[in-house]
Amino acid sequence: MKTIKYFLCLAIVAIGFTACKDDDNAGSDTQMKIDKVFLENIDDKVNPDREVEFARLGQLLRLQGSGFTGLKKIYINGYETYFNNALMTDNNVWVTLNSKTPVDKADESVRNTIVLYKSDNNRLVYDFTIRAAAPSITSCDNTLPRAGETVTVYGANLQETTKVTLPDGTEITSDITSDEDGKWFSFVVPASANLSMAGSLKSEGANGTALTPTYFNDFNCYIINFENDGHGELGSWSATYSSDDLVDDPLGTGRGKVAVLSPGGLDAGSNDKYWATAGNDNANDDWTSRMYKFIPASTSASDVAIQFDIYAPDVWNETYQLEMSLQNNLSNYGYGSDCTKYSAQYTNTASVWVPWLNSDGSSTPYSTSSWKTVTVPMTAFGNYDAEKAPDATFQKICEDRNSGSYRNFLIFACNGDLEFSSEIVYKAKPFMQPVYIDNIRVVSIAPITVSDFDDAE
Repeated sequence: MKTIKYFLCLAIVAIGFTACKDDDNAGSDTQMKIDKVFLENIDDKVNPDREVEFARLGQLLRLQGSGFTGLKKIYINGYETYFNNALMTDNNVWVTLNSKTPVDKADESVRNTIVLYKSDNNRLVYDFTIRAAAPSITSCDNTLPRAGETVTVYGANLQETTKVTLPDGTEITSDITSDEDGKWFSFVVPASANLSMAGSLKSEGANGTALTPTYFNDFNCYIINFENDGHGELGSWSATYSSDDLVDDPLGTGRGKVAVLSPGGLDAGSNDKYWATAGNDNANDDWTSRMYKFIPASTSASDVAIQFDIYAPDVWNETYQLEMSLQNNLSNYGYGSDCTKYSAQYTNTASVWVPWLNSDGSSTPYSTSSWKTVTVPMTAFGNYDAEKAPDATFQKICEDRNSGSYRNFLIFACNGDLEFSSEIVYKAKPFMQPVYIDNIRVVSIAPITVSDFDDAE
């Protein structure tokens, strides 16, 4: 309805301009000129008629200039684009950028051009930047990198990333690899970067600027890093591994001691011992006293996640699961178990991560050649399900932990059958490959939207 009203307004305004003559040849000899391009957006509360230097597919533009009477065709990035000549005047043309307009795949000779055509002898080529939809970032692989390591960022419309800025201000402009479909880009962390500063990673490319959440280099809300340096402390009892069971980083990246899941392998139908934090009387396990200054209590559970680093050098497929619990109250285990589901009666705070299991129930072998970051949103943990508990907050998560008899954080392997559906069941098999874990932490995953315009002024 807004669009109809808007075009009616345009039509009324257009009456005030000199009307086009019915003669198809009227104005055919007059040379055309574009003075300015405006973005027409009635939802823009600051400026619904904004002069712009670029535009995105799907947006409505007003070309302001002269000599448009007699205009027959408009080509944008070489794509013939419809325009309504009933709304055209000699000084203004309104045109919507068709979603099919090529952007990065446009021929270089016509890319970032608007061509107005009256005849073979009367055409105007106007240089103007055309972008796809705004770039967005969905995840970042390796958010606690060391110098020399590769970081891969995933999302959409990330084509031709030419600049990456780290939280400390380090700018990377060379040796950036971009996916031609804009689904990812990667870069190597330079030795000059200050990796003690947390924040967002910023990318700049053909479609504009994007930011990761503030979890890059985020050391603030550790659960445990296995280093006995104040960033978490291991608990130890008969059902757990202890600091004596830690191993040196197998890749020698400087990560120090790391945990290995089921170091002796795991039989089918078995659960491994826990890697567990110290629990009730340890200040590190009271998240409220440490974390609220970095993640406000009112933060939605959907904007908070557990992150950890993983190194899985051998093929992991169709058996073996990684389970986590925010407190030590498990009564059942594995994918689909009750402790991983929402309950109005019980405080369920477990989640199971199965990297080889696809959303349709199929499987894809999983392995890594280096340390990678895994991000598990809090909405994947029992009672914080996004649909059944949409109002859950970080404060609710912390209060649930503190109300439990044992607030040890647990991470461990289980190797039972996995029933995805009645038709898809994966029978457990012995699993002997090592899987290494490090740097378990709580992070904010709140997305950051980058505006095309600086309206702060």
